Amino acid sequence: MNLYDMENQVKKMFRDFPPISTQQWEDQIVKDLKGADYDKKLIWRTNEGFPVKPYYRSGDLEHISWLKSFPGEFPFVRGNQPSGNDWKVRQDIQVDDVKVANEKALDILMKGVDSLGFELDCRKQYALEDIEALLKNIRADIADINFTGTSQQLGLVRIIEQLVKKYNRPLDKIHGSVNFDPIMRFSRRGKWYESEKADFELAAELIKAVQKLPVYRAIGVNGHIFANAGATIVQEIAFTLAVGSEYLTRLTDKGFYIGEITPHMKFNLAVGSNYFMEIAKLRAYRLLWAKIANVYGLNDARNGRMFIHGMNSSWNFTIYDPYVNMLRTTTGTMSAILGGVDSFKVLPFDIPFEKPTEFAERIARNQQLILKEESYLDKVADPAAGSYYIENLTHSLVEESWKLFMQLQDEGGFVASLRKGSVQKMISESAQKRDLNIAIRREILLGTNQYPNYSESLSENIQPSSFEADDKTSPESEIETIRTYRGAQAFERLRYNTDVFSKTAKRPVAWMFTYGNLAMRKARANFASNFFACAGFEVVDNPGFKSIEDGIAAVGEQKPELVVICSSDEEYVGNAKTISEALKNEAIVVLAGNPTELADELKAAGTRHFIHVRSNVLETLQMLQQQLGIA
Repeated sequence: MNLYDMENQVKKMFRDFPPISTQQWEDQIVKDLKGADYDKKLIWRTNEGFPVKPYYRSGDLEHISWLKSFPGEFPFVRGNQPSGNDWKVRQDIQVDDVKVANEKALDILMKGVDSLGFELDCRKQYALEDIEALLKNIRADIADINFTGTSQQLGLVRIIEQLVKKYNRPLDKIHGSVNFDPIMRFSRRGKWYESEKADFELAAELIKAVQKLPVYRAIGVNGHIFANAGATIVQEIAFTLAVGSEYLTRLTDKGFYIGEITPHMKFNLAVGSNYFMEIAKLRAYRLLWAKIANVYGLNDARNGRMFIHGMNSSWNFTIYDPYVNMLRTTTGTMSAILGGVDSFKVLPFDIPFEKPTEFAERIARNQQLILKEESYLDKVADPAAGSYYIENLTHSLVEESWKLFMQLQDEGGFVASLRKGSVQKMISESAQKRDLNIAIRREILLGTNQYPNYSESLSENIQPSSFEADDKTSPESEIETIRTYRGAQAFERLRYNTDVFSKTAKRPVAWMFTYGNLAMRKARANFASNFFACAGFEVVDNPGFKSIEDGIAAVGEQKPELVVICSSDEEYVGNAKTISEALKNEAIVVLAGNPTELADELKAAGTRHFIHVRSNVLETLQMLQQQLGIA
């Protein structure tokens, strides 16, 4: 078949499938819903404050302004690169010993890494000789050289300049950063490095010093802190942009023009597991930053680019079933790459509870390399372009984030909003809502609040701080500080308490009292087993007792701490009361289900708890631990 015939075949095929209007789709949906509420059934109410429709069509793109822009063009929603999607693969190294850190850097550079992050010791002052030894045999014009964990940023920029000149490297090829971010330090610790005035004077000195290194980044904007404190994506975008805007305002007030500032800024952002939303987030970030930079008077559109270093969000990492963290990082890394980050760091799966092992670091590194070398995600610029869904998500995030950004500007900027406590209040409200969603299992953390590994228990060597939020507000803080934490910590603390208790006492047993309807008893026993395993209780399922009396006798023999009645609502009538009355002095009696018409009768008979899909799992398990004497 020639090309002409193929074209005719395609045209004929489309004649057989006439176009369907949106109204026809809507009419069919309403018909299929059979009277159910359209909004409640099909509209997704996001944490970000806007609704998401069940489907999108080409007509939903008509209001989007950037569709005709190309990759590498203002407003950079489609990425900074005109073609391809190459990004730097970064791995961070903790510098306890300069020689050892250098050897590790050289090793991982041979294994595919092309961006190094050196975590310096904040208690030390590094001389030129120290940094030269740290970078021995590393080509600064080939690999990114980044420094974190130090207040020596100005000295490091000057040292890098000296070393580059000493080894005759091209100044315009030296990539990396020193991550000076006094605003986020103030947000986290409630204190400046020295003082607000002195810190911004130092920022100006840094910008002046780094001009000799055209693509080296001196100012960092660490927006990952907001994501890891429980903020919504809209809040994260608005707050991060407000911090960046405050740097532009303060530095332009000191006489710098925008082209001297933005090329030397880097945004360090966290990427979570909400796959499509995270892709849209990165696109929205770039568009809004270009819009903000333009207000300050761009004379070169390229100075409106946002340079993004991404990393996985630690908010959804877990200590129990930690290998699931690999799945979380894979999803987040794909979102980051498809969203167009300039560099990315995959967090090792074991980072919540130990210094990452060599195995964990290798897996983290190889996740990116596989996506680049085997999945070819570096070949296409902005593959999300034109997607009805992602373009509309991007548009919604742009609209909502801009509203919140302007609200902060009306309050006087980010620092002023921090001092008023409005930023902290918004993050706290969002975090509480997300915590509740985890507690009631509306948001699932696999292996922690749903489908836990029954046989897993943690070592006593786990530090209690692993279950607490970071950086508590100190008495010296000028403000209430922003605290990062992991969403799983409350459930992990709950289960860890059971693990510790079981070292010196019998692990509590949740025993399934199954009878009656086969399908219902199995379904409710499975539900209850997962429910109680979240607290580290031993779960004993039973195949189903022929009579209530047989089950009661079996409880007398095995003496479990909790008895969970599992059957159908119809068979709870009469039977559940009999079981409760017989066992109320033998064990804590729990009923799987929510037969509201029987609740009062069963409570009077001795049923202590009812567990069902609307239960607050965390609160229920905490109460049961108290009743069992687990501190």
